[in-house]
Amino acid sequence: MSKMLVIAFAVTAVVFLILDAIWLGVISRNLYQREIGDLLLPKPNFCAAAVFYVIYIAGLVYFCVVPGVAGQSALRGLVNGAVFGIVAYATYDLTNLATLKGWSTTLVFIDVAWGAVASAIASAVAVAVTTRAVPLD
Repeated sequence: MSKMLVIAFAVTAVVFLILDAIWLGVISRNLYQREIGDLLLPKPNFCAAAVFYVIYIAGLVYFCVVPGVAGQSALRGLVNGAVFGIVAYATYDLTNLATLKGWSTTLVFIDVAWGAVASAIASAVAVAVTTRAVPLD
């Protein structure tokens, strides 16, 4: 694996995980309980969460960070990250809205917006750091 991909994955992972930890642990801690409380497990399935984060971060790197690095554009990473976040989070939330009794419409809008913001920030930061760490001379 190239040095660029290792750095891109590591930076994307750190930024996204920090943002998501702040979101889930502080900002929206009560939101999910209020909106879909009966659907929540007493404790998260950390194995499933770990698999999600690895796959999702790999997707951010492939579809958002690498194109941004290739174009030397953190803005490209930001925009691609936002679009990727909207698509991924909307897929999850709208599928749940379509199939689960009691899924919150409010949560759909909040969660999709969060996916766009967190993915955009993580991708843009990863592009900026990676392009400085591994110049494309």
